Amino acid sequence: MPKYIRFDYAAKKLLRQKANFVVLEGFLTVLLKTNVKIHRMLESEGNQEDEGDKFNRVDMLAELGSGELAIIEMQNSRMANYFQRMLYGTSKAITEYINMGDDYSKVKKVYSVSIVYFGIGQGEDYAYHGKTEFRGMNKPNDILRLSKRQQEQFRHEFAGDLYPEYFLLKVDDFDSTAQSSLEEWISFLQTGEIPESFTAPGLPEARERLKEAGMSDEELRRYRGYMDYLRDARSALSTSYIDGKADRDKEIAKNMKTKGFDVALISEITGLSAEEIAGL
Repeated sequence: MPKYIRFDYAAKKLLRQKANFVVLEGFLTVLLKTNVKIHRMLESEGNQEDEGDKFNRVDMLAELGSGELAIIEMQNSRMANYFQRMLYGTSKAITEYINMGDDYSKVKKVYSVSIVYFGIGQGEDYAYHGKTEFRGMNKPNDILRLSKRQQEQFRHEFAGDLYPEYFLLKVDDFDSTAQSSLEEWISFLQTGEIPESFTAPGLPEARERLKEAGMSDEELRRYRGYMDYLRDARSALSTSYIDGKADRDKEIAKNMKTKGFDVALISEITGLSAEEIAGL
């Protein structure tokens, strides 16, 4: 079976290219259960993170053809306050993409999609969906609807539909055989494999466009460095004698140095200086 580029690494460059929007469009179509078209990729808050964090987390901000926004974030390392981070991300997107003085009707609906590779919260499922509902306090089955005019203007039925929606995919918790389009996507996110039997929207295109065989020697070298980083980071996080990010990065740098990676790549991935690497 061909080897495919890990989804979060592909998201750094490949999936931001207009020609490859079809892969993300398929993923969002499956998740949102509606046909999604991406208008353009926007500058996201995560693009401005410090060098030491950029290999730990990847995010994209897409403006959909509907004018709504979708944040797709992949997080590799454990973060205790991740739920607050999700809230911060949607809040920031809302405030950054409305012009001062604009009417509140210009506030954009935001979909937050989090793909996490660590345990978070307590629950038996691997996929969760959170949204706002306005329910009657005296009549709990009464969900507040928008007026007919508002429904025509905002293209939503319920008042809560105007608020951010959150999708949380706990990739490591998936342990079943893929039997639905969403499960095919989760399986790909977990294993990096796309069997010929997988037909979920976006996966046939991913099968053609995300092959390792299509990478240049330099791209492949960087990709393998990234994969080594993830393996070593996970090992470091599960080892009790490594405390804190600085010690973890030094341990990873040592391993990469032993494996023959050049100093520039080690520095790019771990955030350590050439002098720090030389002293290990």
